[in-house]
Parts: sequence; C-alpha cells; structure tokens
Amino acid sequence: MSAFSTTAAPPPLPGQGSTGAPTRFLTGMGGTDLLGIIFRVCRELRVSDIQMRAGRPVYIHTNKGMEKLDFLGILTARHMDEILKELIRNRESGSHGFGQEDASMDMRVDDKIRLAIEEFSQTRVADFSCDGIPMGGSGERSGRLRIQAHLSSSGLGVTCRILNDHIPELESLGIDPDTTATLRYGVLKRAGLCLVTGPTGSGKSTTLASLIDWARRHHPKHIVTVEDPIEYQYPDDMDDPEYPGHRIPSPSIVTQQEVGRDVHSYRQGLKDVLRKAPHIILLGEIRDREAMETCMEAAQTGHLVLSTLHTTGAVKTIGRILELYPKENHASVLSRLAEILIFIHSQGLLNGVQRRVLTYEFLQNNDDSVSSAIANYDGGARSLEDVIRRAGNIEWDNNLKRLLRQGAITQETFQNAKMNKNDDGFS
Repeated sequence: MSAFSTTAAPPPLPGQGSTGAPTRFLTGMGGTDLLGIIFRVCRELRVSDIQMRAGRPVYIHTNKGMEKLDFLGILTARHMDEILKELIRNRESGSHGFGQEDASMDMRVDDKIRLAIEEFSQTRVADFSCDGIPMGGSGERSGRLRIQAHLSSSGLGVTCRILNDHIPELESLGIDPDTTATLRYGVLKRAGLCLVTGPTGSGKSTTLASLIDWARRHHPKHIVTVEDPIEYQYPDDMDDPEYPGHRIPSPSIVTQQEVGRDVHSYRQGLKDVLRKAPHIILLGEIRDREAMETCMEAAQTGHLVLSTLHTTGAVKTIGRILELYPKENHASVLSRLAEILIFIHSQGLLNGVQRRVLTYEFLQNNDDSVSSAIANYDGGARSLEDVIRRAGNIEWDNNLKRLLRQGAITQETFQNAKMNKNDDGFS
C-alpha cells in the first residue's frame, strides 16, 4: 500500500489566526497541543483513523490508502510520551462515580498516569476508550477515541480511531431498501441469532449500531451490549415524532458494558449478560468457542442475539463457526444453527471511484431449503451456495457486478474483491 504526502496542499486549520492555536509540532509541546493539532487536521480532512509513531510524521487512513501529514512535522519520542499521558488522562473512567463520596476519593491524575504507564511497561500493549480531547482554545473537542498503544521497532506507537457518536440510518450506508427492511424485521424477532460479518474496517459496528438504534427508537426493548470497546453510545432520548424540535425518552432502555471498564473481562460479560433480563443482546465479537456457545444458548433460550465474525460471505462464516468445534460436534452445531440463525449479513468497504463503497452478501434463513442447506453444510457447501443465489438473498459477486455496472467501482476493484476468480464481471 502506497503512502501519499499531503504536503502540497495542507488543509487550513480552523481558527488558527484568532485562537493562536499551534499549527505544527514544536519542541517541548505537551500532549494537549499535539493532539489538538492532529485532530483539527483530521476533522478538516474528514478522516477518523490515525497512526502515530516516534520518529515519523502522522499517517492517516484515506480512500487512497495511507497519507502522511508531514507538513505538521515529525513526532519525537518525547512527543509520543506526552501524547500517551494525555490520552490516559482522558481515559474513560470505569467507576462512573460509583462509591465516591467526595472529590478526595478520586485517584490523583498523576497517580492514574503512573499506574497506567507501569501496567503498559509490563503488558507492552494497552487498549482503551478515551473522552474527547480539546482542539485548541475554541472549546471544541474531538469525538470519543478508541486507542491502542503499543511498542515496535520505532518505539512507542499509538493507533487512534475518532469515534462518531452520530449513528446513521441503514438507508444511508448503501444497503438496498429490501435488505434494510429484512434486517430490521430480523431484529424484531423474539429469539434467534443475527450475524454481521466482514474484515476489520468493513463497517460492521456501524451497521449493528444502526440496527440497535432503530430498534431502541421504535420498540420497547431491554437491549444489553457487551463491547470491547464501546464504539457508539446510544442516548436515552429521541426526537419526538409528533412535535419536531422536542426530545422524549426512547421506548427502549440500552445497557452498554465495556470490557475493562464495566466488566473485568469479556468472559465475565458473556456470563452475566443473561441475568439482566434482556430482549436483545449485542456481543461485540465472537472470538472463541465459549462466545459462540453463549450466543447459541441465548438464542435457544428465547433471546435475540446480534454479533460479528471476521469472515467474508455466508459460506465462509458457517465454515469459521465449525472451526471452533471438534469434528464430532459439527453435525449438532449445524443443526442448532439451522434452527436459530436468522440472517448472515457479510459486508466490506471498497475504494470506489468517488468514495468508499459498501458491498455485501445477505443470507436469510427464511425457508426449509435454507435451513436444510445449513444443516447439511458439513457434507459440502454447494447447496448453501445455491440458496444464496435465490430470491430474497444477495450473493457477494452479483452485488459487486451491480456496483461495477453503476460505475461505483472500477474493473480492478471488482477483480480484487470478487470471490469467484474466474468471473470477469461482464456477464
């Protein structure tokens, strides 16, 4: 992947003349100023994924690949230390004030940073969420942040994603109206398993958030999420449909738990989730057999479960689930999936002609032929591939062809993204 320089046309920094906010990295600069510069530029460029490394310029993820913000200067090792300390200072608290009788009970900020640095020096990696960071003297703040700090050959590195608390509607994501309606119908079922799959950065969290947000605004549910970390925060209220400009409590209550902040571990969150009397459960990711078992048991005992897997396509998703189990358990796992699975929505984000484009495959378990194909998958994937081509389902390569015909993607992008490598896309 190539790295493009933005030196030729750096974006204007808002308010730099009036606020006196610094516009490039300087020796001795603190973490607040360093991050303020970076986040102001990222806001202007409308990017959210940032790579910071000692001895290098800041890199950002864009539609072109990686671009370097070398007009800001080079981040030194001391700069990176200050950035990490500032992020830890703004790290979201796990206590939420619980049990704190007065301000004297709060851990001093210096102690908080010292303990976090000590832990990082032992584990060599830190994943956490972070409150918004000030972006200069205007009072503006960045969005919430998802942070991973790590060590590499260049020293301290930080990978940062600026989280957007605005939850888009499904219609705006590039999902067709029929599929949108089916996805929403699926999350209203009393019980079952809904899977949204795709590689890292494919927009799975956004699709799930859109579904959860629609459900909480339109139906009286108790929705419990266990995430690592929380990416979208759901408000307690909503726009009043009868009186524009007014806010009313939403009919659903959403209980969001973040691993490491609200629960000690993912395992604890999985264990405790059923005791909260939920109607809808969102587990951020199926990582192992224990998580898969929890999802299936919850679905079989009368809960609706949504989760994700890092797979592309419905066939590979079923195959990945089977990989979590010994061969002798495959038949029973497939039988359970045939009973509880509601849909598999597998998606990816492609570099389009003008902007990033969502493509997807959709399989709904809506008739006996689909259930039978799932139950008999271990004998071969051909029957499952056949039902994906039927009405009501959307095959990955056919959706790519649609995008190619519309001029949304290039022939090169189609060739790189297709599953059937013998398909040239022109048929």
